[in-house]
Amino acid sequence: MHLFALSTRISGKLNKLNGMKTILDVLNLCKGFLHQKGIKNSQLQAEYLIGDALGLSRVQLYQHFDRPLVEKELEICRHRLGRRVKGEPLQYIHGEVDFYDCKISVNSHVLIPRQETEILVDIIVGQLKSEDLKDKFLWDLCCGSGCIGIAIKKKLPDLNVILSDVCPAALAVARKNAQLNQVDVEFLQGDLLDPFVGRKAHFVVCNPPYIAEREYEELDREVRDFEPRKALISGSSGLEFYTRLSLQLKDFLYPAGKAWFEIGRGQGPAVCELFFKGGWSICKAEKDWAGHDRFFFLENE
Repeated sequence: MHLFALSTRISGKLNKLNGMKTILDVLNLCKGFLHQKGIKNSQLQAEYLIGDALGLSRVQLYQHFDRPLVEKELEICRHRLGRRVKGEPLQYIHGEVDFYDCKISVNSHVLIPRQETEILVDIIVGQLKSEDLKDKFLWDLCCGSGCIGIAIKKKLPDLNVILSDVCPAALAVARKNAQLNQVDVEFLQGDLLDPFVGRKAHFVVCNPPYIAEREYEELDREVRDFEPRKALISGSSGLEFYTRLSLQLKDFLYPAGKAWFEIGRGQGPAVCELFFKGGWSICKAEKDWAGHDRFFFLENE
């Protein structure tokens, strides 16, 4: 039975104890407040928010719908509801997301991992799983939370993985996630390829900022107001990081080395042109599940 239908069925049987709020009371109040504040899917959002606050699954909320909440529990629910109605994403409120069989801690210093990025990881794992990866290195540039490099390392433990980011706070989150997922990876701080001067890699992956400045105000409020601006905006064109990589990356890749990038919707032709001009002949854009150019592949000759 659908959870909303179950909620409606049992609400008539609700037994309030001494005026205390039950789980179902709080769910309904939360749903109404979220709806009033213009939060979409208010029923589902209320279930996730209150379930997370109480450490219960959505099903368990309705299994224990008539349990009264103590004041400490109500205070936790109120606090989290207050954060959500201001637009803060559920993932930041919860503090953790599931990503490609990993638990990834997130906060306002790092972007929230998306399903599209899981596709990128799956592409890379699929291409590398049959290779002999001993003594080979993969660099995860602009690593943010570290979700890409950590997920790849977890699936391909023989691969040596180095994660880098310009932001110390982001690297702190990535280090926490490496520990959380029990993977042994290296960390470097610096801008794009700067920390790797004098080194070479067999594989490089990068999900860089690719939003043009003019597009920033058009982003959803939850992204624009809460996710780190520096991890989103590339510059005036949205292509600045790809331009730098097209000119610099050859010096850092071994012959036959491979690279994968995430790109913005509609950027495929422009990114291809950049790399062709930079002397790359083996490169192509790849599509996401919606049929949009979302990933970019390179091979060093």
